[in-house]
Amino acid sequence: MNLPTASRLQFTPDLNICRILNGMWQVSGAHGRINPQAAIETMFKYLDAGFTTWDLADHYGPAEDFIGEFRCQLIDTRGKDALSKVQAFTKWVPRPGKMTKKLVEENIDISLRRMNVESLDLMQFHWWEYQDKNYLDALKYMAELQTEGKIKHLGLTNFDTENLKLITEAGIKIVSNQVQFSLIDRRPEVNMAEFCQQHDIKLFTYGTLCGSLLSENYLGKPEPRGSDLSTASLKKYKNMIDAWGGWQLFQELLAILKEIANKHKVSISNVAVRYILDQPTVGGVIVGARLGVSEHIEDNAKVFSFSLDADDRDRISAVSRQSRDLYQLIGDCGDEYRR
Repeated sequence: MNLPTASRLQFTPDLNICRILNGMWQVSGAHGRINPQAAIETMFKYLDAGFTTWDLADHYGPAEDFIGEFRCQLIDTRGKDALSKVQAFTKWVPRPGKMTKKLVEENIDISLRRMNVESLDLMQFHWWEYQDKNYLDALKYMAELQTEGKIKHLGLTNFDTENLKLITEAGIKIVSNQVQFSLIDRRPEVNMAEFCQQHDIKLFTYGTLCGSLLSENYLGKPEPRGSDLSTASLKKYKNMIDAWGGWQLFQELLAILKEIANKHKVSISNVAVRYILDQPTVGGVIVGARLGVSEHIEDNAKVFSFSLDADDRDRISAVSRQSRDLYQLIGDCGDEYRR
């Protein structure tokens, strides 16, 4: 399988990435057991299919270790040059508090060792308490480590527009912000997307498939009970659907998406991802990879085989207009983690 040129983005001058990123939250333990050997074997399948870009974090269980082992096996089987085809974006999620250069560097060094890299492609920083402005010190020290070569680029995770503005005003160069963005959760459209466009910051989006709820699997099905929601993702995004408008309106959306999908000979999930990829400043969509358990490589590839037309978008918007305003209910991007 060869993905088309449209599947790629020149994210930074030195990083050409796949616009569907392989999300590794699914190996953290909240989605069932993962066999490490099977996981690494599956990572080769993703790479060979053209899905070369990985999204992970220091707290996603063995995710950083998997990247490190994958890189080792890649060198052993295909030579060191093969590493140039892989991009791995991790996160640092510290407890708020006083930040020192030593503390920041120690944590960056842990990720470097686990991932078996000399420099991190992208360090995406998350901070739990905006009232604690030590996050600016942490980013300042990370910028110093960037100058020293330990980090190539700095990004954020779940920062709102107000605090992203403070960071850019402090002179810290941010290239991306990872936020929840889907046909259900369109909060980035309110303020975030415009600010990012103005400052050349890309959005990497998660929750775009609502943990697989945006798929044929749930079309025409009764509302799932708590015991039916077998993964952390399903529980999280079912709550988001409840806030957005409930199961009946969600079924209306799925029915429209199915008609659009049939028209383009793709899946509901493809339509949901394509819609978000088409939004201003979105660099890529993160799609969870349950490595060695279930793969959607062939289906994900179809995202790049079609385009949505004005009628498709109008039909989706007609359903969205019936939903509640999640920006008013929850707040800006990431505010659900800080209430």
